[in-house]
Order: sequence, then C-alpha cells, then structure tokens
Amino acid sequence: MESKNGGSNGGAPTPFASDFSPNLSGGKDSKLVSVVIPAYRCSQYIAQAVQSVLAQTFPAYELIVVNDGSPDTPLLEAALAPFLGKIRYQKQATRGPSGARNAGILQARGKYVAFLDGDDYWRSDHLAKVMALFQGDAALDLAYCDCILLKGDKPFANAFSIEPQCEVVNFDSLLVESCAISTSSAVVSRESILKAGLFDEGFRRCEDFDMWLRLAFVGARMTYHSEAQVFHRMNEAGLSADRLSMKRDRIRVYEKIAASLPVTIEQRETIHKLVASITADCHVDEMKWALQEGNYQAALDSGNRAKAIKSNWKLATSLFALRTAPQLFGQLYTVRARVLGDRSGKRMPDVHKQAPAAANYEDDRACVGNQRTGQGRS
Repeated sequence: MESKNGGSNGGAPTPFASDFSPNLSGGKDSKLVSVVIPAYRCSQYIAQAVQSVLAQTFPAYELIVVNDGSPDTPLLEAALAPFLGKIRYQKQATRGPSGARNAGILQARGKYVAFLDGDDYWRSDHLAKVMALFQGDAALDLAYCDCILLKGDKPFANAFSIEPQCEVVNFDSLLVESCAISTSSAVVSRESILKAGLFDEGFRRCEDFDMWLRLAFVGARMTYHSEAQVFHRMNEAGLSADRLSMKRDRIRVYEKIAASLPVTIEQRETIHKLVASITADCHVDEMKWALQEGNYQAALDSGNRAKAIKSNWKLATSLFALRTAPQLFGQLYTVRARVLGDRSGKRMPDVHKQAPAAANYEDDRACVGNQRTGQGRS
C-alpha cells in the first residue's frame, strides 16, 4: 500500500514496492512500537535483522526499512522481497545514518520508536523486556540494554563488560561516558525525539551520541536493563573502523553541545577537558600512522602536539626514540603493530575532510565505545 521508491541511489523509480501489512498482536499494546532500520551496504545481513524483528514476542506495530541510497540496492531488495507484505520500504538519496533514521521517525506511527541497524539483530524477547521498563514507568522516554559484540558472526564480549554502566543515566553520566547507549538496543518515545529535533544530519559519525546528550539535557528520563538482547557486529569496514575520524567527530559533538546548550560552568569545564584529552589521542594516532608510513618528522611533530596537551612515560619514551633513532624506532613499532594486530592496513585518512556521502553504518554506540574497545560503529 505504501511505498516510496527511487533508483539505487535515489534516482528513477523501480518496480520494487512494499505492500505494508503491520505485524499486529491485536491487543492493547499493538500500536506501541515502530521499528526503524536504516539500510546501507547491508544486503548480506538485512534478512536476519528483519526476521529478528518479526519474531518478537512483543510484536512491533510496523517495521520501516529505509534504503539510504545504498550501492547494493538490487541485492538489498532481493533480500527484502520475501518480507514485502510485512514491512514499509522507503528508498531515498543518501543522507547518512541521521537522515535515514529521521525519515523513519517521521513516517512512524507508533508511540515509541525502536532502532536497529541493518547488520545487527535482536533476541526474540528484546522488545518485551525493554517495553516492560516503559510499562513500569509511564514517564520514561528512553530505554536500552546490553549488547553481544560480534566479530564476523562470533561473539567475543558483552558491551557492558567493556563499558560498565553507572546506575543513573542522565546528561552528566552520558557526557563522561559512564553510560553508553547502543542505538540498536534503544527504544525511544517518538514525541521526545521529535521535540529534541531529531538526529543531526550534519554528523556522519557520533550522531547518536549527540542525540542522546540533547535528549538527556532537556530532562528525558532514561534507563536500561543489563540483559544482552542485541547482537552487534563490529564492522571493520564501517565508519567507526576509522578510529581517528570517530574521535574527531566526537570532539565536534562536544563542541556543538558546549556552543548550543546552556550547560553549567562545571559541565563546560568537563567538556573542555574531554576535548583536550581526545585531541591529544588524535595526535597520538597521527603519530602512529606516520610511523607506519615511514614519515618520522611528521610522527615527531604529532607526538609533540600530543605532549603539549598531556604526556606520559610511553609518549615521552617514543619522542626520545624518534629524536635519537627514528628509523630503528619506526621499524620496531611497525613489527609490534603487526604482531598485535593494531595495523588496519589502510592508508592514513585525510582527517580534514568530512566523511563521504556514501558512508557505511556502524552501531552508534561506536562513537562512545571505540575509545575503550578499540572498535566502533553506530
């Protein structure tokens, strides 16, 4: 019945259409939850994501899949074809993760919106357990849970074991990462997210971090449960695989928050310290990349910039080695990086450029989580 179609990147219409038929339970809770899946280069995973939604013991009112101008649209639509009677499908020109989620939110008809990235999937009782939190607290605006982190299809850790959550979820705990919300686990009041202004489409990374901070700042009530109900792929090919760019975009989020919200003096000082610390980490990353490229002067310059902000014995030792025996130190570092698996195999990105429009999707928990896990997403 409802379909908005374009070409594989938002161009001419195609015959692919979605005859929407909601997965209703028929009970009083049947119109509570709309699920939004942004889809970009996830054709090999999208069927698993959709099936996990349709298998929920607490049925979603509707499932909205937003094709964000994905280059693999023919494969994506082939994977979605068996579900056309059970989903709402929208195709648009690429707007990034924020734009895809916003499109789904604006179409959603449920009281709450649940987010799921196209390469993640849920346990069958995920919505039931999260919605129990809302049913226990009518004033609640957002709830989330733990995630099982996957490399390929193999679990390797739970998110909360890497990032323990503090008891209270509010602006201050989110700001300093004492709490980290995985977007694929989050269920949010649609009214609250609309009032907060939706996801900022100026961000290609860390857009979720920005959204949760803005929600919390205006007083949104948030909580979580500690059962791992979401399977989240740590996609090395995704946006968050570029750790340096993730850190730079996290700085942008902090700077935006400080400039646009009436934060307290203490909160502003916290943001200043966080930005300084992450900036130093960026310079260290630049130093490592330069070492791997054999550009020892650039490595020394980046290391000195990091030291001007904060220093420790490891950085001081590295700088001494760069000044006295740069080639030997560079060779030793490269061997160590290969042994430890630290080297990504990619060339140093141009950190002064924004992410391209055709950006991949990684879990938005990544912006917050990649500092501790060395990974990142959505």
